[in-house]
Amino acid sequence: MNFFAYLFQDWRANRQNFKAQSVLFSFRLLQAFNRYTITKIIFYPYFMLYRFWVEWILGIELPRKLTIGKGLSLYHGQALVVNKSTIIGDNCVLRNSTTIGHKKLSDGTLSRSPRIGNNVDIGANVCIIGDITIGDNVIIGAGAVVTKDIPSDCIAVGNPARVLEKKN
Repeated sequence: MNFFAYLFQDWRANRQNFKAQSVLFSFRLLQAFNRYTITKIIFYPYFMLYRFWVEWILGIELPRKLTIGKGLSLYHGQALVVNKSTIIGDNCVLRNSTTIGHKKLSDGTLSRSPRIGNNVDIGANVCIIGDITIGDNVIIGAGAVVTKDIPSDCIAVGNPARVLEKKN
């Protein structure tokens, strides 16, 4: 994938949502600069600008070490927090007030972060925490609290999240 295709890989998924397009373009540019030590040094002011603008002003925490597949869609990207160790697959949807990250274990250590498959649609106000795997083609309903694995091709809802039905 060439450099410009890499930067604009989320553009089509966020049609008519300039805020999401600009945030994801900035995120992809940040990741490109983060690959090499020399570019980290040269573009350090951009790293600070990204942090100030995207995280503090817009309220969207997408850290530079985060792994996201192509085609991510952000709907109403306010109060969105994603841990830097999370892995998100291709063509996923994240909505507002969603938290994805690790949890503190009983022995005081931190768990691994979630791994989210391809084509996952995450509703508003969802909390996904812990060392869990969410399969491909999953829909997670608004307000769900996911602390256990969800198999592929399912719809999960509730607190704690449970599989409502298997999709065809």
